[in-house]
Amino acid sequence: MPDLIFAVATAQPLPFAAAPTLVFTLDITAVPDPALGPIHGIILRCQIRIEPAQRQYNAPEQAQLLDLYGAPEQWSRTLRPMLWTHASVVVPPFTGRTQVDLPVACSADFALAAAKYFYALQDGHVPLTLLFSGTVFHAGPTGALQIAQVPWEKEAAYRLPVPVWKKLMDQYYPNTAFLCLRRDVFDRLYHYKCRAGLPTWEQAIAGLLQMCEPGVPA
Repeated sequence: MPDLIFAVATAQPLPFAAAPTLVFTLDITAVPDPALGPIHGIILRCQIRIEPAQRQYNAPEQAQLLDLYGAPEQWSRTLRPMLWTHASVVVPPFTGRTQVDLPVACSADFALAAAKYFYALQDGHVPLTLLFSGTVFHAGPTGALQIAQVPWEKEAAYRLPVPVWKKLMDQYYPNTAFLCLRRDVFDRLYHYKCRAGLPTWEQAIAGLLQMCEPGVPA
């Protein structure tokens, strides 16, 4: 069975995509084995996990992360790895070493814990672990096609620059954030907006905030 080594070279926004997408460039190396032939292809699956305990957070970031992890004094118990997303790619034939782009769809929906985490960060890096699985098609000792599974322990660490994420979100949703509301809550907000004669949702929400917190500017 081929012994594969995975690493992430870089990650960049995919230009002109229909939805926000990051492209992770993967380095894949097949450890030389004289008993095996070239790799005919890989159906590669990837689980991407956020490792929040592997970085420091300033005071504004700590305040933004209160919703996810509680107060900083609780973080020894709450700061645990978080599943971000799954992705997959078909790796074409190669011998020795190759690079392949792994597209990862991204979301700004605040119903998702990962979106809250990314939004809270001001700078630095997002510590990620990419865990690989899948099916490898390769040549055996006689040249015949053989099939093997990518071992579950295959993984790669990567520190995604926070500015890359912010650039992606600003490209698709400039100065915009998303909330998903329960239907009855939306209806109440809509009725308030209509009764108050407010032209935008921002003004409706700002008006409600001002009633609850008089110091908040409308």
